[in-house]
Amino acid sequence: MSAKIRSHQPLVNVITLGCPKNLVDSEKLMGRLKGSGMDVRHGSRRKADILIINTCGFIQDAKEESIETILGAIQQKKSGKFSKVVVMGCLSERYMAELKEEIPEVDHFYGVNDLEQILKDLKASDRNYLINERFLTTPPHFAYLKIAEGCDRTCSFCAIPLIRGTNVSVPVEQLIEEAGSLADKGVKELILVAQDLTWYGLDLYNKRMLGGLLEKLSEVKGIEWIRLHYAYPAAFPPDVPDIMALKPNICKYLDIPFQHISDELLASMRRGITSRDTYALINNIREKVPGISLRTSLMVGYPGETESHFGELKNFVKNARFERMGVFTYSEEEGTRAAKLADTVPQSVKEERAAELMELQQQISQEINETKIGKNFKTIIDGREGEFYIGRSEHDSPEIDNEVLIRANGPALKIGEFYSIRITKADAFDLFGEID
Repeated sequence: MSAKIRSHQPLVNVITLGCPKNLVDSEKLMGRLKGSGMDVRHGSRRKADILIINTCGFIQDAKEESIETILGAIQQKKSGKFSKVVVMGCLSERYMAELKEEIPEVDHFYGVNDLEQILKDLKASDRNYLINERFLTTPPHFAYLKIAEGCDRTCSFCAIPLIRGTNVSVPVEQLIEEAGSLADKGVKELILVAQDLTWYGLDLYNKRMLGGLLEKLSEVKGIEWIRLHYAYPAAFPPDVPDIMALKPNICKYLDIPFQHISDELLASMRRGITSRDTYALINNIREKVPGISLRTSLMVGYPGETESHFGELKNFVKNARFERMGVFTYSEEEGTRAAKLADTVPQSVKEERAAELMELQQQISQEINETKIGKNFKTIIDGREGEFYIGRSEHDSPEIDNEVLIRANGPALKIGEFYSIRITKADAFDLFGEID
């Protein structure tokens, strides 16, 4: 009888676009669906009863990708590959009315806070013990842990508060329970994500609680690495570097998006920090956490950015010598404060500036990587591609940072296990090594 019931459960395929925070939303949705007996796949090309697209609406390129994915799904629905197409996430939250009018072939649109409604409409179980279930889409040895939703920052160029709302922290106890559950499933690395990690706790505890959360997470049995993403630089919690230095399972790694260094542009961006304070913060973190790798994101082409402003930014890259860096070109987002400013920098100039910064960073990264030759690093193995095992040190986050490549002609390595790897060769964005 149970097999017959399961055979009538719908096959659901979920496609996730955008950032790891979106991925966590998809995993929680999928966990609840699977717990209700449904056959759930992520990113599958198989025929399915229901296709759910979790969209991104953050920047222009992401919005275009989301629209193209939806339109492609509609064509596949017409050919019989899917019975229903459901759209959720940031794009549908931001443009719900327009999407319903322009793409009526979509069966349902949902916003970012409509998880329970989606589950209800799909007739999924609402049993309490399923609430924290997740269907992991990452390799089983690492997972993202979203500690808060929304953002209270008022950056002039960013639409996230318009889409996701104000900051809502997840209680410490709930996060510890989730971390323990993930560890029980074999997760060894937790990657903390939020719109702004440093704001964590202000709404629940009337104080910044990132440091306290890190101390508790570091005690969860089975978690060997804890990694921090998306830490806002203004009013950075002073206890966090001390805790990072004290706890051996907190990675010497920090993703801290500075965006720019010009005081004039930082003020216009409403970043709440000055050039002087930026340099002081970098120096303080590196002094307290020796050997830390800093990843940052920079923006070029913000309204009013002159050659002089860009010169300041180039000098910042040269002086700060970030271990990891990404560069984005400014794109106007309707409804933001910056949208009221004249977009004075031509797109071609934005792209030239971005390329120039990345060329600088490539040289810096090459020089930093070369200092690692001959040294040993604790390395986790993420997978194997061709003749190489693909690993990472604590200084690298999956998919966006350096990889440690180990030839597969030696001892067999297990995916998800840690090894001591001696670095034998380096290029700008990858390291090569062998088991010591």
